Amino acid sequence: QVQLVESGGGAVQVGGSLSLSCLASGTIDEIRSWAWYRQVSGKEREMVAKILNGGETNYADFVQRRFTISRDRAKNILSLQMNYLKPEDTGVYFCCAEYLENWDRAYYWGQGAQVSVSS
Repeated sequence: QVQLVESGGGAVQVGGSLSLSCLASGTIDEIRSWAWYRQVSGKEREMVAKILNGGETNYADFVQRRFTISRDRAKNILSLQMNYLKPEDTGVYFCCAEYLENWDRAYYWGQGAQVSVSS
């Protein structure tokens, strides 16, 4: 089992910055990749950014180089730095850890952190 506890987020005006952190504990070694997802109003949960154990990163097209995902292996902290925020970035952001369960992909989720961007 892995537990994910998020912190950060909050409210900011257009063009501002926010950061999110996710502290992981438990059987970290079973995790294959780490990611941030978000759920914005009226849409399904979507991937924002992902980082593999080897350090490779992937971003959703809408990120447009505004966000940076990183992971501190020693402290087991996953982070998301968000710059140049837009109102459409408003939503709940979730930390996610992917692992294999009976050869199928499975996921641990954090509790979610609210990000609000006002114009």
